[in-house]
Amino acid sequence: MSNTHSSFLKEMGITEWTSRETLSEPTASLELARPESLNTDQNASPMSERNSTGKWWFFGAKPQGDTQTLFNNLIRVLGLSSDEWEWKNPADNLSQLKIPENGFPLVAFAFGGPSTQKITGERDPLPQLRETVLALNTGTDDDIPVIASFDLTQVVASPKDKAFLWQDLLLAKSVLQNI
Repeated sequence: MSNTHSSFLKEMGITEWTSRETLSEPTASLELARPESLNTDQNASPMSERNSTGKWWFFGAKPQGDTQTLFNNLIRVLGLSSDEWEWKNPADNLSQLKIPENGFPLVAFAFGGPSTQKITGERDPLPQLRETVLALNTGTDDDIPVIASFDLTQVVASPKDKAFLWQDLLLAKSVLQNI
């Protein structure tokens, strides 16, 4: 891999890029590094402290096996504590979702096109839904911002999509910080 590619991958938070054919253990490619670019303020507190004023809802197929490992790494890299995120089933009645009463901002992150379409009512395919702030309407006055990304199973099967997943997570983090 050339130096230029390596620097781009490092900037995206991918410090080790391994071909699927050369992996010695299946979960080796599931690691995500915490990129320094997330903390642009040298005096800022650690990410976990900075995220404590927001909540993440993750929608999609419940992760298992390698997808669970990838999801756990995402939570770790984002610096989220267990009370800062919840797993939601896109098939649930969205009008019955309980929005946090503490007034903390909330962002929804949908894994996969079907999950995104289900919670937003959009009909476009995933490539058109990514990199856009969509909305989940729970019947309250305020819509919840939704960021669409690849299904975790797809990311495990195609590690090149990990960079796109990371971009989507950074967009969601930015939306949450600007609510």
